[in-house]
Amino acid sequence: MSNDFHDFLKRKLVHVAIGEFKSGKFSEAQHLYEQAVATYRDGFQGAYLLQEPRTDRGISIIFWESVDDMDANQAQEKHRAILRKMTPLFIDVPKVGIYEVVCEIQPAESEENGVTQAAR
Repeated sequence: MSNDFHDFLKRKLVHVAIGEFKSGKFSEAQHLYEQAVATYRDGFQGAYLLQEPRTDRGISIIFWESVDDMDANQAQEKHRAILRKMTPLFIDVPKVGIYEVVCEIQPAESEENGVTQAAR
């Protein structure tokens, strides 16, 4: 099979971390998270930080082209220094996992005013 076909089959990887911060520390952790993500370059495809309403619990979702790209970006000293500042803000070590995106569904475009809406 051609390399183009194998490239087409290549799935995005997602680094997911689920954790809880000490009381009132979520906004400080968010600021550090934004700094850490700003250091990412090659292979980085986007990130989300989710917060459970009225709590200090959250989920980080970071999209990567490959595990090698993720590892290289996370090994940068600047990134590691930011994580060292974030670590004491956690109540406990976050649960971390690596996942493959096996299904991605984009919203359908509406014909009304060119507005994009979710498929009904």
